[in-house]
Amino acid sequence: MNICIYGASSSVIAGVYVNPVEILGTKLAQRGHNLIFGGGKYGLMGAAARGTKKGRGKIIGVVPEFLASGGVIYEECDEVIYTETMRERKAIMESRADAFIITPGGPGTLDEFFEILTLKQLGRHSKPIAILNTCGYYDNLIKQLESSVLKHFISPDNLKLFASFDSQDRLLDYLETNPTSDFITEELRYTGKEQK
Repeated sequence: MNICIYGASSSVIAGVYVNPVEILGTKLAQRGHNLIFGGGKYGLMGAAARGTKKGRGKIIGVVPEFLASGGVIYEECDEVIYTETMRERKAIMESRADAFIITPGGPGTLDEFFEILTLKQLGRHSKPIAILNTCGYYDNLIKQLESSVLKHFISPDNLKLFASFDSQDRLLDYLETNPTSDFITEELRYTGKEQK
């Protein structure tokens, strides 16, 4: 599979978040998968790429041209795709990927997560989505989604469209089995009768 990893690009992130992503990249490659990512050499982006390189996997970076200067691109990508905009970058990553992993990150990573989650809810893809929830980084986000269910903004089945893990092996097992591939999108939406 081509697995897309989203994550922070900051160079000042603590190793407790960086190291698990590098291990994830290595395990991903050792299982015969390829990496699609944002092309950066720092932060969790760089960790994913370094790990994939260690595991001898193929690395595909997707980079907007305005971010391509300044030495921030991971130099050992097997393929680099340059785009004009961030939107084009996201579209290419989504279309080329067979599965998605969300690692700790900021606004860009959250944007990517919610876009692919929304597209899945709308039936635009049936690819698996997994969160690497290192040190409980995404605990509050998951609680917010659970609160949205309780307040009837989203249906309970929406929480089944992704899964959260603190184990790289269990996360990859989940992606490989893709247990959400047969969801019926109409069942993920509230009707007027269900709302209170």
